[in-house]
Amino acid sequence: MNQAIDGIGWTVHDLEILPENEWTCYEIINGELLVTRTPHRRHQQVCGKIFRQLDIWSDLSALGETILTPGIIFSQADSVIPDLVWVSRERLVEIEDEAGHLTAAPELVVEVLSSGKQNELQDKEAKLKLYSVQGVREYWIVDRFTQKVEVYRREKAQLVLVATLLNNDKITSSLLPGFYCSIRLFFPE
Repeated sequence: MNQAIDGIGWTVHDLEILPENEWTCYEIINGELLVTRTPHRRHQQVCGKIFRQLDIWSDLSALGETILTPGIIFSQADSVIPDLVWVSRERLVEIEDEAGHLTAAPELVVEVLSSGKQNELQDKEAKLKLYSVQGVREYWIVDRFTQKVEVYRREKAQLVLVATLLNNDKITSSLLPGFYCSIRLFFPE
């Protein structure tokens, strides 16, 4: 994480002056700038497979939308790009701005871990805390290296770990009535 000069926090407006590069992603959590490279091909494959499962269910249920790499601007000092989200149709109308960014928490956020301890800490600590504070109802952390999914659900105003699912386990969610999927389908053969 990089702090702004003289301890002044970064804001979404500061992102406008940073160089645009298709290989670099910028996020801000609590005024700290996070700079990451575009994810590995296998990371993107896992995102695509999860998207496919959620999107098929969304089309059949007509309850919401699955969105890949949406920009979520929670505040001037908190702006992130999760791997994918699911948001109900009613909520989407309330939280999408004219630029297509989300301005508040979707119901479900999914992050797929990238290699490196720093990336893991960002998803398992900084983003977990941010999503918890902002009101995300469910958060999945997907580890493509060990092929497991950690499921966090909102309990007593915070996200808590409720399950660690492995390859042969099935994932369901009270947010997604009737959604049922083998974890195995999230990972390439």
